[in-house]
Amino acid sequence: MSVVRSVTLRRWQHEALGAFERHPGPDFLAVACPGAGKTTFALTAARQWLAGRRRPLVIVVPTRHLKFQWAEAAARFGFHLEPEWDPAGGAVPPDMHGLVVTYAQTASAAGSLRRVADDGLVVLDEIHHAGTDRSWGEAVQRAYEKAAARLLLSGTPFRSDESPIPFVRYSLGDHGDAVADYDYDYGRALVDGGVVRPVFFPRFDGHMEWIGADGRHHEAGFDDDIDRDQRSARLRTALSLDGEWLPTVLTRADERLTALRRGDPRAGGLVVALDQDHARGVARLLERRTGRAPAVAVSDEPASSRVIEEFARGDDPWIVAVRMVSEGVDIPRLRVAVYATTTLTPLFFRQVVGRVARWTPGPASQKAYVFVPDDPRLRHLAATVAEQRRHSIARRREVRQEAGGALDDLAREVRVEAQPSLFEALSSVAVVAPDDGLDPDEDLDVAVDELTGLPVELPPPPPLPGREVDARSLVADLRLRHARKRDLRRWNAERVTALARATGLGHREINAELNRRSGVAAVAAADEAGLRRRLVAADEWLESLRR
Repeated sequence: MSVVRSVTLRRWQHEALGAFERHPGPDFLAVACPGAGKTTFALTAARQWLAGRRRPLVIVVPTRHLKFQWAEAAARFGFHLEPEWDPAGGAVPPDMHGLVVTYAQTASAAGSLRRVADDGLVVLDEIHHAGTDRSWGEAVQRAYEKAAARLLLSGTPFRSDESPIPFVRYSLGDHGDAVADYDYDYGRALVDGGVVRPVFFPRFDGHMEWIGADGRHHEAGFDDDIDRDQRSARLRTALSLDGEWLPTVLTRADERLTALRRGDPRAGGLVVALDQDHARGVARLLERRTGRAPAVAVSDEPASSRVIEEFARGDDPWIVAVRMVSEGVDIPRLRVAVYATTTLTPLFFRQVVGRVARWTPGPASQKAYVFVPDDPRLRHLAATVAEQRRHSIARRREVRQEAGGALDDLAREVRVEAQPSLFEALSSVAVVAPDDGLDPDEDLDVAVDELTGLPVELPPPPPLPGREVDARSLVADLRLRHARKRDLRRWNAERVTALARATGLGHREINAELNRRSGVAAVAAADEAGLRRRLVAADEWLESLRR
């Protein structure tokens, strides 16, 4: 039995793959909107680039949760990647093709990763994270500069205003716009159809009152012109757990989600909160509103990763998060989001939009909604996405007219969006605006242009000793092997502690002796067989001490 030998790509993925294969340099930047399928493109490119050769593959991601998500996706392509790599071990375990690490790990273990990635392929997911601060950028540069090829991925066009991001070309030196080698934006994806959902932005005004840092009483709505230093206070007041604005918006968002779930029973909603305390408060508000406690994921820890995985597989209506679900995390069933945070960067906003934008097989109508405060800054960010949506819908209308196709649904969509006034003010007594000009009881389907899949034959993945696994069981096999190795490492650690008590030797001496007896370089770099040999050696040593 063998792993998957071919994959069917969307047109943009096929085009990007050809551009990657023809690209003359080591660095290739692909910018594709969230939900378009960057992971499939990157893993197909990796199969083609490695072409059965045993060279290291390193995937670099923003968060710990994404390490396991990428490892499982890679398994479907025949790659066995270690998401729990320990830099103390240095090398790639012999039963693995490579590693999945975070940018934070790269910053702390650049020297070890430099040796691992030498002459291999490095995929840097959401590469803008390498520009978070100068030390991270320098670490990424040092760790991966000896790689033979680097595939850089981003879900959002980005700009570096302080320091250049490693391996990225710029239009005007180090401070211009990043130059993509392939670009697939939200507008193009909507024109293609069946790739991303049209996203609408219900906006809510209100009347906020607060005491400023100056001790003065302030009150304003989002349309009022106020001093710059009071704008954040106005937004934070709207998002307060103690006011009426946030409960009202959550209620309207839940009503929209409930309506969507009548046709799509697994449709889910996401609230992006200010911080951990705010997230837990939002969860209490939702539970009072819906009678069901939502999932809460508030940190980049294993427990939160499990919460996200269970929510993605299940059918619960709501999840509340701080930043974990903003980027890269794949929960395709999300259809509604509430933007309840004061983070106002274009990058973060588009990442949140991307969580609800992924098209999935199922209903023909897959509109998605991001509920936002009517803050002028958020209004502008929403308008940039909505404008692409309008242009794409108009373009698809032209295409269908040229082709003589049916226009009823698209015409209705365009006519509704052409209304001159799309919103009403939301007062402190919860006067709610219409949903971006859409009648909430009207079903406006956006017809989908089905893409013709483009099959690509794949070379075999690099060989691993005794690791020929059927494609259908790859992910289960990967999870099982990771669980076994975690248990073996834990049991080894327990034996070392027992030997230290029995012999009076230090842990360092005992570890060195067990490695010598079992032929293991280091626990962190050992494969499953090596860990078992080391465990046997420890048990034999303990038994000899009991005699």
